[in-house]
Amino acid sequence: MKTLWNKYKQNKFAHGIFLLIYIGVTSLSLFMAQRSVTAFLLLLSSLLLLYFTNFKNLTKWLIAGIVLVFLLPFTASNGDAYQSYMEVATLVGIYISMALGLNIVVGMAGLLDLGFVAFFAVGAYTYGIFATAQASKFMPFGTFPLSGESFWIFILIGCLVAALFGVLLGIPVLRVKGDYLAIVTLGFGEIIRIIFNNLDRPINITNGAMGIPSVTPPRLFGIDFLFPSQFYYIVLAILLFTIFTVRRFEYSKIGRSWKAVRENEIAAQAMGVPLVRTKLMAFAIGASFSGMMGVVFAAKQAFVDPTSFTLLESITILVMVLLGGMGSVPGVVLGAAVMTILNLQVLTEVSNWLNQLSLSGVISIPDALSPAKMQRLIFGLLLISFALYRPKGLLPAKNRVYDEKALQEGSGQASLGIAPELQQNENLKAKEV
Repeated sequence: MKTLWNKYKQNKFAHGIFLLIYIGVTSLSLFMAQRSVTAFLLLLSSLLLLYFTNFKNLTKWLIAGIVLVFLLPFTASNGDAYQSYMEVATLVGIYISMALGLNIVVGMAGLLDLGFVAFFAVGAYTYGIFATAQASKFMPFGTFPLSGESFWIFILIGCLVAALFGVLLGIPVLRVKGDYLAIVTLGFGEIIRIIFNNLDRPINITNGAMGIPSVTPPRLFGIDFLFPSQFYYIVLAILLFTIFTVRRFEYSKIGRSWKAVRENEIAAQAMGVPLVRTKLMAFAIGASFSGMMGVVFAAKQAFVDPTSFTLLESITILVMVLLGGMGSVPGVVLGAAVMTILNLQVLTEVSNWLNQLSLSGVISIPDALSPAKMQRLIFGLLLISFALYRPKGLLPAKNRVYDEKALQEGSGQASLGIAPELQQNENLKAKEV
């Protein structure tokens, strides 16, 4: 049996056949049973199966693109649950992008941040203020609200403003680390929320606790984006950009600097790593992804208020990083997806099912164990189980191991005057373990 399994793992054709059958069956199940949460989750899990195949990265990206861009929206669009499915998928993409940003700060640079949701709030309010009549209350010039076409520009503006706030956070915390860093960042997140909650006087900028309603929806080619199925594609595009950027940073010079700072700041500084610039870049780049998704969140919800940016949200995003695997991009993607789907769909369905059984008299549930309270209980027990049995995360980070012989040959060719880029492309062989 073990021999057959090893042969299967090395056979790309067998992987392709199994994956094709699996995707076909789950897609058909979702198309036929529109209210089946199980079919929806099984189709999404095909992406996890795809990750473990031996296909080339380009092939994996193409198959994942087909599933996410065409199969998932099409198979879910044949019933009343279409928009609810797309709502879940959209929120999954938003949280994955934020978790990847926090992974740069916590997982790669080793800087514990408990106020990360503040950058999400900055992006949301940046668009919410100018996409409503709120800006006219303190701006002496201009016509507000801005049109829906401005949304696409505000994605970039939200990115830059959040990066600026990331630098402002990074400057005072350069001299602290560990528990003290966590306290400072926690305070920063609460300060931002409280400022937005009280910035309605003496000049009304954020409308305080009442929030900012009627945010102008995005518009493209005369089409207003009003439904989750439309925002799904916006989130998907930003998410692909985020994954591509984070992966490029991971093995770049700055990515190696982040990891060096994470392991030992003194040793990193002794090796010539600039601590100030490295930490500030981690805060700025991580915050920028959260700022972009904040703009999308404000437009999707059409309402912004401080209650959406509490400490619990920051802790939830941090748990996504820890659950998936600190420093692991695939792990963080999986951790954020699992957390979001558990919260929004799986545990909600379980609670509704238990509530129906209680109302029908099949079982008797005490008030202290009502379905609403059991949802949080089950969620907490699952997190404890993962922490006990998968302490490094669902998909732990992998380090590249280089072929020593190839490196020695490369250094020999470098001494003969061969360009470093050519010697790296021809002689450097790396793999992940």
